Amino acid sequence: MTTNAADQALRERAMKVVPGGMYGHEATTLLPASYPQFFERGEGAYIWDVDGNRYLDFMCAYGPNLLGYNNGQVNDVAVAQLAKGDTLTGPSAHFVDLAEALVGMVSHADWAMFCKNGTDATTMAMTTARAQTGKRRILVAEGAYHGAAPWCTPMPAGIVPEERAFISKYQYNDVASLEATVAEAGDDLAAIFASPFKHDAFIDQALPDPAYAKRARELCDETGAMLIVDDVRAGFRLIRDCSWELVGVRPDMSCWGKSFANGHPISALLGNDRCREGASHIYVTGSFWFAAVPMAAGVETLRILRESDYLENSVRLGTMWREGLDALAAKHGFALRQTGPVQMPQILFDNDPDYRTGFAWGEAMLKRGVYVHPWHNMFFCAVMTEADIQFALAAADDAFASVRAQIGSIEPHPVVLMFLTAMAGTH
Repeated sequence: MTTNAADQALRERAMKVVPGGMYGHEATTLLPASYPQFFERGEGAYIWDVDGNRYLDFMCAYGPNLLGYNNGQVNDVAVAQLAKGDTLTGPSAHFVDLAEALVGMVSHADWAMFCKNGTDATTMAMTTARAQTGKRRILVAEGAYHGAAPWCTPMPAGIVPEERAFISKYQYNDVASLEATVAEAGDDLAAIFASPFKHDAFIDQALPDPAYAKRARELCDETGAMLIVDDVRAGFRLIRDCSWELVGVRPDMSCWGKSFANGHPISALLGNDRCREGASHIYVTGSFWFAAVPMAAGVETLRILRESDYLENSVRLGTMWREGLDALAAKHGFALRQTGPVQMPQILFDNDPDYRTGFAWGEAMLKRGVYVHPWHNMFFCAVMTEADIQFALAAADDAFASVRAQIGSIEPHPVVLMFLTAMAGTH
């Protein structure tokens, strides 16, 4: 039986000194009540909350954990650099090493710029596109997440319309919608943003239709606009390159973060020579953007990605997980919708419009030592094993049985109901 006394005590303390107690994408407001908010440590594929409960973690810190928590090879390099210095008056040589490594791995890239968060990278891409083209209009897919800046945050509190005056939306994978939105932009189109695949929260995932991706490239070529792939979430999880290499389309810029330094705080904007001049004229910076430790960690992480079978292992285990879950769900009378790449799974239940069944299953899995998410896509890390997947499938078998036994009495999450109602009102 799990306990959560320490977690609850920290929540109570946080409520007094932090607005809402917690904020952002790691807040547990829209998760089942038993999900821990605070964690103590991570090792390999596992995390421990502040009450000492251990979980096989299918969230991987919402993506940054790619090689495994506390990876010894990456940590050794980071600690060695920390002994020399981290945030200095200028960058270390790792700044150039890392830029060269990324440009060497990503086919469309001729240059790299570094920052700290995915939002930094996407905002820098938008600014570069406007600087390069002299135009203003930015196209984004409806429901896509590109960060938490005023121009893109999904929560509109504190945002004024003027901050989104030149943002237009189209439907992902819909060529006609994309063409119509480009036509509406006229001669003021600066950029088209695209996610590597449709990985919006609360809905089924969808891989990019090659026809849509190729048409986005053509429209940018025809208008002089920049094509931007936001690879912050999926970068190096689908391919050792920009994710749209899988559909044969190369963007002008791509945005990176989360995993390429295995959790050390760094993100990047990569671009081709078509937009180098624009990138060289914008002013972007941050006090900690040029820190040496995460850059050293990034160089070592990329070396491991080039030389290991991390990707193939994740695909193999992801397939095992998906097929095993489908069989177990059917055994207990459930039907799952498992979408997205197998190494970045989204798991939703059929006939579960308010997510009450998915929430109950998530809580049941948590009690059995497996951390899954009821409405966000998940992630595999390189150190997961067949034994881990078998452990998770055994937990799933028990969890499905537990949910089936109480199916008639499960209530929906009240905060989720309010959230879904509010979201429906915006469309």
